[in-house]
Formats: sequence, C-alpha cells, structure tokens
Amino acid sequence: MAIHNVVDQMDVKEAYNCWLQYRKVDNDKLFQLYFKSVAAVSNSLIIQSVIQELELAFHSMYGKGPDISQQIHEQTTLILATYQDIKLADYGLNGDIFQEINDEGYVIKSSKNGDKEAILLIGKTDKGVLYATHHLLRLIQTGETLKELNILESPRNKIRMINQWDNMNGSIERGYAGKSIFYENNKITSNMERIKDYARLLSSVGVNAISINNVNVWKVETNLITNVLLPDVAKIADILRAYGIKTFLSINFASPIEIGDLTTADPLDNDVKQWWKQKVEEIYRYIPDFGGFVVKADSEHRPGPFSYNRNHADGANLLGEALQPFNGIVIWRCFVYNCMQDWRDRSTDRARAAYDHFKPLDGHFLDNVILQIKNGPMDFQVREPVSPLFGALESTNQVLEFQITQEYLGQQRDLCYLVPMWKEVLEFDTYSKGAGSTVKTIVDGSLFSSKISGIASVSNIGNDVNWTGHTLAQANLFGYGRLIWNPDLAAEEISREWIQLTFGNDETVIEQINHMLLDSWGIYENYTTPLGIGWMVNPNHHYGPNVDGYEYSRWGTYHFADRDGIGVDRTMETGTGYTGQYFSPNKEMFNSLDTCPDELLLFFHHVPYTHTLKSGETVIQHYYNSHFKGVEQVEELIARWILLEDKIDSYRFHNVLERLKMQLKNAKEWRDQVNTYFYRKSGIPDEKNRKIY
Repeated sequence: MAIHNVVDQMDVKEAYNCWLQYRKVDNDKLFQLYFKSVAAVSNSLIIQSVIQELELAFHSMYGKGPDISQQIHEQTTLILATYQDIKLADYGLNGDIFQEINDEGYVIKSSKNGDKEAILLIGKTDKGVLYATHHLLRLIQTGETLKELNILESPRNKIRMINQWDNMNGSIERGYAGKSIFYENNKITSNMERIKDYARLLSSVGVNAISINNVNVWKVETNLITNVLLPDVAKIADILRAYGIKTFLSINFASPIEIGDLTTADPLDNDVKQWWKQKVEEIYRYIPDFGGFVVKADSEHRPGPFSYNRNHADGANLLGEALQPFNGIVIWRCFVYNCMQDWRDRSTDRARAAYDHFKPLDGHFLDNVILQIKNGPMDFQVREPVSPLFGALESTNQVLEFQITQEYLGQQRDLCYLVPMWKEVLEFDTYSKGAGSTVKTIVDGSLFSSKISGIASVSNIGNDVNWTGHTLAQANLFGYGRLIWNPDLAAEEISREWIQLTFGNDETVIEQINHMLLDSWGIYENYTTPLGIGWMVNPNHHYGPNVDGYEYSRWGTYHFADRDGIGVDRTMETGTGYTGQYFSPNKEMFNSLDTCPDELLLFFHHVPYTHTLKSGETVIQHYYNSHFKGVEQVEELIARWILLEDKIDSYRFHNVLERLKMQLKNAKEWRDQVNTYFYRKSGIPDEKNRKIY
C-alpha cells in the first residue's frame, strides 16, 4: 500500500494497513506446498485484482511471490477459477453445489492436482473468487490449518453497502478521522491510490456497493451528475469495479431546477420525468455499471416531493422509472420527520415519523426502489428500539441502515465496538409473520421474498493515516463487513478475527483487546444515557454532555425530565401511541411498565425517579450508579491497554492511549453533569453518599 503525507515508518505503515497486515509467516514449507505455483484460470478485471493481492500478500508473508499461470499444470497447487472455467469432476467437485449459492459465493476445497495437494478457490463468478481469496488469506494470517479444507460460503445479503457522507470541499459530515479521501477543494481528488486501498479494505470484508457523496447534497455536489464531473466520477468507478464494488451517487431531488433548465422538480411533471431519463442515460454513458441513486428528501430542510403535494412513492418512482432500462436502483431514505415540530406537544412524536410516512405506501413502489430504514426510530442513539417499520412493509424492498461512524457514540475518541449493538438489531423478532420474523430475515429478503434488499451503513473513514482516527475503531468497519456477509457470526468471533489480523496472534493481546471491545458499548452507555433516554448531547457537533442540549431542544427536551420523573410516554393509553406500531407481543411488552425491558424503559415510559427497576435499583440511583461505574470502567480500559505497551507498535499504542485518556475526561464530564442535573432536578441524594457537584 502507498503511504501518503507521513514518514514511512513500519509502525505507521501498520496503522495504515488496518487488517491487511500480511505479517511474515515463518513456514517456507507451507509456501512450497500450497502457494509456489498458482493457476488463475479465469481472466477478468477482478481476477487481475486477485492476482495483485496474492502477490502483495505472499511477498509480505513469505518474502517471495508465486509463479502465476493461466493454465493448470502438474506443479499447480493453488487454483483460482469460476465454476464454469474448470472441469469440476477432475477435482472431486459436483456442479450442483453451485446452485446452493448466489453469484458472489464460493468454494474453498482441498483436492489433488495429479500427485500434488492443491487448494481450489472456485467462485460462482469472479467476485466469488475475490472473496474466496480473502477468506484464504484470513486463514493463513490467523494460523488456521489448510489441510482438508471444505468451505462453502455465500453472502446472506445482496446489497452490502457503505454510505460516504463526504462533501466536495473535503469535509465529512459526521467524520471523525480527517478529511475526505474522495474530494478536495470542490474537486474530485487526484489521489486515486488511496481510493484503491480503500476498495481493497472494503472488498476484503465483502462490501459490494458504495455511495461516494453525502446524502445531504448541496450546490457543488449536485454537479456530480453533470458532464463536468462525471469523467472523474468514472475514474473512481473504474477503481471500485476492479474490486467488485458498484458506484452510487447521492442526488439532489431538486436537480432539474438546480442544474437543469426547469422551474419545477414535481415528480409527476412530464418534463421532469424526461429530464431525469436523459440525465440517467448520460450517467450510464460514463459508468456502464452505475448502481443508482441514494436520496434524502423532505427531511432536515432537503427538497422532496412534499413541495409539490406528492408522496414519497411518487418521488422514488420518478427516479426508479428512469433507472429501470439500465438495471439501476433507487435507495430512498426513510429518515423523514419535521425537525421544526414542537416537542412539547406530546401528541407529536418524532419516533412515529418513518412508520407514519411509509407504512401507508407499502406496495406502491417500483421493483427497483429500495427503502433505507435506520435501525432505530430516532437517530443512531446509544440505545433505542428497533424501528417498527421493519416487518410493516411486506411488499416493499428495504435496506437496513447502520452508522459505523460514531456520531452519538464517542466520535472515535471514545471506544465503542458496535457489532454487539448491530447483532441485537438483526436478531430482533418483529413477529410480523409470527415467531422467527427477525430483522435479519427481512433485510436478507427471505421473509417477504424481496427482490433486492440488504444493509447499508455510514462510513467512519477519513484521510487520517490509520483511516479511522482511533485505531480500535477499525474494528467497526471490519466488523460491519463481516457481519452483513454473515449475520450469524458472533460479535466475539468477529472481534477476535480482527485482532488477530490487525495485531497478530499473541494470546495476551487478543484477550485484553477482546475484553476492551466487547465491554465498550456497555461502558459508553453507562456514563452517557442509560435506560434508553438519549438526546443529552451538545448541539450540532454531538460530542459531550448537555442534558438539555441537542439542536432542536428549543421545543423542549427529549427526556421530559421534571421534578417528579423522567422519560417519554409512548404508550397507547396516555402517550404518543408509538408502541402501537409494533406487532404483538412486542406491542404489549413495550407498552407495559411491568414487561418493558429496563434498558429501554425511559424511551417508552415517563416514570418517577423512585420507580424500581427489575434490578431492584430506583431509576435515580441507577443513574448515579451507572455514571460512577462508567468512569471506573474507562480507567480499567486504560489499565488493560497499558499492559500491552511492549506488544503493540509505538504509533498504534500511543494513538489508542491518547484516545482512552480523552475518553476518561469525557466520561467524567458526563458523570458530573448528569448526576448533578438529576440530583438538583429530583432532590434525591445518592444512597452511597458519593460526591455530586
């Protein structure tokens, strides 16, 4: 990999390489046995990327490269091919197994090539070969045996997407790791080498789609779909294509006005329809495999069909119709709410918005339109319930949206491993078709036989040398890719794999970092907003405590704390009725104080500070205890990390230590501000007589 704008030191290089370290393997016998002679039978742009990756990896691990041929001969020990390019029966393979997997699936199998042992990497397509190659490289780096391999893999989700929130001035909305790697000074970057390295990282964990600009599309970014910038967008698409990644663009719904010669963007206007058809045709002339559009409309002051008294199906289908001839898709975000609504009116509830807007439109969208739904009904909070829109849309394609970048979860200054949170979302049972109607079966398309579906997430990378600001935040990008490929993987399995690939196989390192990662979400929740309340952050930048904060708090706090209690009444009887958007038995579980899970209590109920939780603590005492505990837990994180000083390179050790010290300062601020606020609000002292300012 290229190293840019930094001193070329080994430890800095390791920070840049993330989990593609390809550390030295002291086993020349293994190289001679399996990797000395490679046959890349298939030939394509993606296979060329595979060969480049293998050459880089083997030179790094073994100090030598393989002999590479397009023909299988008697010395060949590693065979790369699609299942149509070799005689499967010669290697003990039955072609029927390739009917069990989708086009990105693969087989890794030990076999014989004449008298020699051989490893087969056989994909259903060349993408399968790419993913099989990275699987093999993971096995080597984690020290797994290569004998008697018999692996059949296929991604669970069809769309496995990254959303970049990059702006063309080089900034990144909710970016915490430097500036954009795609744009600078309102132009597309000339540094294509770093984009190639990003494509390598994404493809290594199975990501197959990316939108390369912010969903909030401003004036300059609107020009990305013009002939002024499309030639440079095409250069990025060329790089991504070589790694099996489709390019998407976020677009401005008002583009016909902004960059066209029209006075309206009305989705039912014939001139508007024709304008979009011509624009799409132009885009495909530059990028023949263009994926399609991502659209944020009618939310947070962005234009949309509401301006013309049209609905979201009208708006999305306008674009879907234009993209249909080219097999393009529209990803239409469901993050739609009135940010100017008066939160003091308790009949108004932002949590209801996505369901209220989109449930009535189920079945009205074209087959190439996909609704993108945030994992929770609010906005990527520390903890919130799963959006009730999952399960409610039986006749509409849908994509689940996560946020890898830690907007409300410490902004990559505080450690917060997100895979356990995402696992909870994916395993949540909606009961939409009875027990077993989990979110993961909805977004993989199996529950409702969706034509196209999957998972997308907001990226957490920037141009910092280590990509993510906090070195350990790399685990979230890696973990996201691995989890959406196979949602059945355990959070601990994913974290352990990342640690081994990133730091090596020292058991002490693995054990300590694994503890840190797996505990981190709970720790962050303890010292910020336990019990599901959310929204106690500083306005606009969203880092640090501000109990009555958040940019729309002029309409009243989100937590509705008064002298007697705290929480939002979302019950059907006395509250906003939000609980009624769920299927039974979730509806009844969340609606009842007796059965509502403690961790979401204040999201669904307004209760007295003296309300007793299932743990036996009162709400106010839980708040005091959790905030004191959270600070102590961050101190434990620091102690764990210091134990590894002699086992981690200097650059990454000091990067993480510096971030953990920032986290401790942040945790103390949260503890002191939150505890003081609620002590003064409630007048109830801490039972343990700890110091509250």
